[in-house]
Amino acid sequence: MFIFSCYTGIAYVDVMQLSKDNILMGIDGGQWIITKRQKTNTPVKVPILDKSQQLIDKYKNNIRAEVSGTLFPTLSNQKLNSYLKEIADICGIKRNLIFLMARHTFATTVTLTNGVPIETVSKLLGHTKLSTTQIYAKVIERKVSDDMNALKLVLNKNKEKNDLKFNYFTLTLKGIIEFSTFEPT
Repeated sequence: MFIFSCYTGIAYVDVMQLSKDNILMGIDGGQWIITKRQKTNTPVKVPILDKSQQLIDKYKNNIRAEVSGTLFPTLSNQKLNSYLKEIADICGIKRNLIFLMARHTFATTVTLTNGVPIETVSKLLGHTKLSTTQIYAKVIERKVSDDMNALKLVLNKNKEKNDLKFNYFTLTLKGIIEFSTFEPT
């Protein structure tokens, strides 16, 4: 369910309430999840990416999901987060992994980093204000800044190497010119 949210941006409480009735044909003729955010009552329409579809298919015949009438077996947020903590420990992840990070991952890594316009991301997340989504964009700006600073360090190192090579070349060339123009007296 965490991975599903990484590819849909749908919040925990809304994922737990999704049913087959929420999967409809979208404007492009593909499968979409169409629901309302419980937090804001805002409509959310998300095209189903391949990874999301694989997870839907995986749980299609799950007994617990069938009994509850949902796409996925229902778990409390607390229980789900405790499973995520176990996974993080096994993987050596030092951060406190919680379900909300899946939504953040969708906003940053899956959409904004891959060039999806912020207005589209805002709509996909069901935000009522663009300024809420801009918080995620600031994370991307921080990453851009960090990456560009790392690039500057590499370029400066290369410049120093190239300056040394250029100075050696200049000295060598100067020596050749002086030697060839040397006239013994």
